[in-house]
Amino acid sequence: MFSKTSKKSQTTAKPVPAPAPPSIISRDLKIVGDLLSDGEIQIDGTVNGDIRTRTLIVGETAKVKGEIVAESIRVLGRVDGQIKAKSVRLAATAHVVGDILHEDLSIETGAFLEGHCKRMVMPEDVHIAEKPTQATDANRPKSPNLVKPTPAQVK
Repeated sequence: MFSKTSKKSQTTAKPVPAPAPPSIISRDLKIVGDLLSDGEIQIDGTVNGDIRTRTLIVGETAKVKGEIVAESIRVLGRVDGQIKAKSVRLAATAHVVGDILHEDLSIETGAFLEGHCKRMVMPEDVHIAEKPTQATDANRPKSPNLVKPTPAQVK
């Protein structure tokens, strides 16, 4: 009853971190390079590069050139490149040139889309998957079935 060994173990609850505020790229900012975030990004400026994030909002004044991978994306501006997301919403002011791979797709009347749309089941962490780099591809061993024999090997 009063023994030290019979005490119930206390579980320590870890504090849940507060979500970070969205990252905002204003309309007077131009970024050349890739963006990677686990939170939300709102783009009102210009981005030339690939974007990987949980939630993306492409504002009316935004211009994005590159591949976008996200859980959720809302496009009000211009995107030139492939979009891969669980949920994609194209507003009436959207201008998209590129393919869209999605689970859920919503296109408002007036939106411009030039490309293919394909429904796919996306994993929960689609935006976290690392993008293959040229350095990793160069170091990867080639499969023997894919290597063409040289003339000296042919009999």
